[in-house]
Amino acid sequence: MDEQFVLRVPPSVAERINLLLSENASSSEDKSLDLEFSEDGRTGTFVIGNERFPASLLDLPCVVESYKTYDDNALVKTADIGQMILVRESGEASPDVVEYRHGLTPPMRDARKRRFRREPDLNPELVQRVEKDLVNIMSGGTVENLDILDTSNLVLFLCYNL
Repeated sequence: MDEQFVLRVPPSVAERINLLLSENASSSEDKSLDLEFSEDGRTGTFVIGNERFPASLLDLPCVVESYKTYDDNALVKTADIGQMILVRESGEASPDVVEYRHGLTPPMRDARKRRFRREPDLNPELVQRVEKDLVNIMSGGTVENLDILDTSNLVLFLCYNL
C-alpha cells in the first residue's frame, strides 16, 4: 500500500502545480517541487520554483479513504489518509494545534465536536473500586458494601453505597 496524504495549497499555488504537472510543463517557469520538514516533523517549507511557502503537517479529525480506478467502473481502495499538509501564504499565521478541526469538506466542519461521542465523566475512585470487586468475584470472594436490588430473570443488579 502507498503512503498518502492530502496536500492543501492556496489557489495561486494550485494553479502553478497544475501547470507544472500538465502537458505544457516545458513552458512552465516552475521546474521543481520540494517539501522540507524541520526536526519537529510538524512544520516545514513547500518550495515551488524559487518561491518558498510555510507548511504544517496536521492530523485530520477522522480517517479518509482514497480510491483509484483502472477502468472507470470499479474502484480499488489504495489507502487510509489521516494527515494533511497545509501550505500557507507567507503572511498567514501557523496553526497552534496538531489536529485540523474542520476535515476536508464543509459537512465535516468542527466534526469532532459535533459528530463524535464525548469522553464519559468517570469517577476514578468508583472505577478502581468496581475493578477490585470484580477481581474479588472472579477469584471466588465476595463484594463489600453491596445491596442486591433484584434477582429476577437471572440478572443481578448491584448498587454501590458511596
